[in-house]
Amino acid sequence: MNTQLNDAKVRLRQHVRERLEALTFADRAAASARLCAGLPQQRVWREAQTILLFFPLPDEPDIGPLLDAVLSAGKALALPRYSNTGQKYEAAAVKDLGADLVSGQFGIREPGVSCPQIPLNRLDLVLVPGVAFDARGRRLGRGKGFYDRLLTAASGTKCGVAFDEQIVDAVPVGPLDVTVNCILTPTRWMET
Repeated sequence: MNTQLNDAKVRLRQHVRERLEALTFADRAAASARLCAGLPQQRVWREAQTILLFFPLPDEPDIGPLLDAVLSAGKALALPRYSNTGQKYEAAAVKDLGADLVSGQFGIREPGVSCPQIPLNRLDLVLVPGVAFDARGRRLGRGKGFYDRLLTAASGTKCGVAFDEQIVDAVPVGPLDVTVNCILTPTRWMET
């Protein structure tokens, strides 16, 4: 990656992190609840049968209720699981949130080894975390490229999930950065 692009990404990550740090715990909880209530209203959610979610980090919207919602609706739930063999993320099926999850490679909850892998081309909907998004669907991740590699192989609708404070005018991107089809925040649904 060229130095200028890398520097722009580092500056944007810092800017967005500062905006997120201004949110109180109560603000985050209320915003997360609104976001989770908004997704089931979307056609892409209602039509999806196999959905890849993610286990949120503390600075990401808490989409925990959506994990339960997928299972309650009788849809197939998948979560990312890090593969040491391929040094990448894969999708794995989860049927029991209490029994199937373990602490993964990076301390993130993920499906255990007993959970079957789901081919990425069988996903109908992929919820995508990120540090920042823009209206054109460009996404700024944490800088390791793990999600970009997963998204390159994933089919279905790719939906960014973010607090409103994470929506910016423009995200700097390089040739390996993957865009999303839509973005869900606590206050809006954006088709990109």
